[in-house]
Amino acid sequence: MKLLIQRVRSARVEVREEVVGSIDQGLLALVGVEPQDDQASVARALHKLLNYRVFSDDAGKMNRSLADVGGGLLLVSQFTLAADTKSGMRPSFSSAAPPAQGERLFDALVALAREQHPNVATGRFGADMQVHLVNDGPVTFLLEV
Repeated sequence: MKLLIQRVRSARVEVREEVVGSIDQGLLALVGVEPQDDQASVARALHKLLNYRVFSDDAGKMNRSLADVGGGLLLVSQFTLAADTKSGMRPSFSSAAPPAQGERLFDALVALAREQHPNVATGRFGADMQVHLVNDGPVTFLLEV
């Protein structure tokens, strides 16, 4: 599973000009599911999302996690993160999970996140989404679990 996380001041996802998910300060996580991913991958991914220290402490160092600051978590499925881009001039998506597996594991991530964190929003799996964000920093990391 690949997670492209961005520390944001705010973020929202629109589908057909309707806001389907939004947060204020927190993390926007673009989620790419790969064929080898399973429930254990989901648990590891959520642990990283909630505990990865990307927010500043009083000394200005990245020492605080999403759980520490109580920020929002916006989860957006993005199968293109799992693309193979090593050769050629066109991405191959054979390294991405099939849609049914991707949706099942993304939904599992959302459900687990909602059990463990008070502020979780999402995009819409498989939809054409417009993602709006104010990146704070900018701070962006690619996490692979």
